[in-house]
Amino acid sequence: MELPVAVRQALGESAAGVSLRDVSQARDNELLRMVLLTDEQGNLQAICRQDDLLDINALNKQLGRDLRVMKRREQVRVRERSGLTELPALPSLTGWPTVVDERVDELVSVALVLGDQNLCMVMPGEEFRTITVAADRQSFAVARDSIAVNLNSPEKDRDQLHSAIRRFTTLRIQQRLEDTLELPPLPETAQRIIHLRVNPNAVMGDLVDVVESDPSLAAQVVSWASSSFYAAAGQVRSVHDAVSRILGFDLVMNLAMGLSLGRALKQPQDHPEGYVDYWQQAIWQAQSAGILASMMPRGERPVFGLAYLSGLLHNFGYLVLAQVFPPHFKLVCRSLEANPHIDSSLIEHFLLGVTREQIAAELMQNWGMPDEVNLAIRNQKNPDYDGPHAVYSKLLWLGRQLLTRRGVALGGTGEEVSDEFYESLGLNRKKVEEQFDELVHSKDSIMAMAGMMNQ
Repeated sequence: MELPVAVRQALGESAAGVSLRDVSQARDNELLRMVLLTDEQGNLQAICRQDDLLDINALNKQLGRDLRVMKRREQVRVRERSGLTELPALPSLTGWPTVVDERVDELVSVALVLGDQNLCMVMPGEEFRTITVAADRQSFAVARDSIAVNLNSPEKDRDQLHSAIRRFTTLRIQQRLEDTLELPPLPETAQRIIHLRVNPNAVMGDLVDVVESDPSLAAQVVSWASSSFYAAAGQVRSVHDAVSRILGFDLVMNLAMGLSLGRALKQPQDHPEGYVDYWQQAIWQAQSAGILASMMPRGERPVFGLAYLSGLLHNFGYLVLAQVFPPHFKLVCRSLEANPHIDSSLIEHFLLGVTREQIAAELMQNWGMPDEVNLAIRNQKNPDYDGPHAVYSKLLWLGRQLLTRRGVALGGTGEEVSDEFYESLGLNRKKVEEQFDELVHSKDSIMAMAGMMNQ
């Protein structure tokens, strides 16, 4: 296999010292990545170790700029001009100013990925320093394993929230948590639905009354039931018709709860480039949690409605984060763009000292939401959680991996799931894989459902 022409030209005489290797054979700490950045002053490319977190806030402070990741369509044009599907970490491919993280200069050898060929070119670190001699050197990357996210100690969440707030003294955020967060009260509709959920004598008429008391919610329920997603026979004439004939008591209760809470906080105007709409993520995870719950052995199944609701609210912390820490939400967005391979919890802990999952769980607890939902949201990134109601968080974690590996961008890269994990839930791996293939195949229906939630 020969090097692409553009790469050979960029390497010049150094091309002779390059060897090609399968990416899987390269050591993690020698792989490099190049991030294309831009602001009003122009374009810049930043090179760091592939697994490190690129701290774009630190880089901007060091350079006195307001850089953010270049929009995807612009990146595509840059690659097309080079005749490459991906750009290896070679500054001369674009000719733009370049900044290299100081940690790169410590490497004995470096590996530069060659995109869809699944190959990388390896060269001595000294040679790479030679071809990047004109680049600026700064310290702007952080080793991922140096960021310790609190996955296992929820009793420390409130202290971490207080600590995060005290760190923001420059923005005058110094009051107690309850005074500072300025979080909205639990919406009245959601309160009434929670009361229904814990009322063993609740009947369909009670739910219909709650829904009909909120005109926009009532219109939404009728719209859901009338959509092609449910392929209902005949016209849907009322909320009662939608609940009794098509959607069912449990589904309406959970969709109404999710929509009511989603309206409690505004969706932020700023968001990471390539961000999957909040409601799309919600519907994907709700559907996947419901599928997995229904596939578990009868005696071990969690409550379907609570599994579905946990999925629907799994990313509620994203909305809370935008409202609680608006000055820092921008930093989170830019960092997520610059580090798409790193889970959001690591980035948020690094920048804020707390994660969206911790914030959301704290709020849900204050609102009196079911423990099953609170704990599922809090522990959804921790497959090893084995405390109360652990099955709900495990279903969210498994659903995320299965969807991500099928191209649904929920954050992260999609970890390989062990046979033991499936067995712990009583799930048949082959049947689950088949069900998720079908789920992803019905993408248009999922998108239509999310679109209805946005109305």
